[in-house]
Amino acid sequence: MEPSLKKAYDTGIKPYMDKKISYTEAFEKSALPFKEFMLKNTREKDLALFFRIRNLPNPKTPDDVSLSVLIPAFMISELKTAFQIGFLLYLPFLVIDMVISSILMAMGMMMLPPVMISLPFKILVFILVDGFNLLTENLVASFKMV
Repeated sequence: MEPSLKKAYDTGIKPYMDKKISYTEAFEKSALPFKEFMLKNTREKDLALFFRIRNLPNPKTPDDVSLSVLIPAFMISELKTAFQIGFLLYLPFLVIDMVISSILMAMGMMMLPPVMISLPFKILVFILVDGFNLLTENLVASFKMV
């Protein structure tokens, strides 16, 4: 995202602040790097959905995609990715809950909530597998660089 921000600043915002270009020209030039970034990171299926919703013909070139279609399609794409990451994070924690529940039931401790015992194990596992680094690395890797 940083290259897009820098390019938008250099081509649109800075010339506008220096009073070299108009507001509309600055907007168009600043939006172009973000449009390229979003096009690379948006699923075609999501773009097609918003074209269908708005009863628009499919674009022939990427330049024909308007921001009013691209931005919601990008958001839907990112939400789908977020839910996939969340589900993958949830699975090992579910296994830990199941194991702790089985152990507590085998010990006859039915009245003890499994969450009280499993939460420290979940935190420990997340730290031991270097969860923050893995999560950050996968988030960054999910974006195609411009």
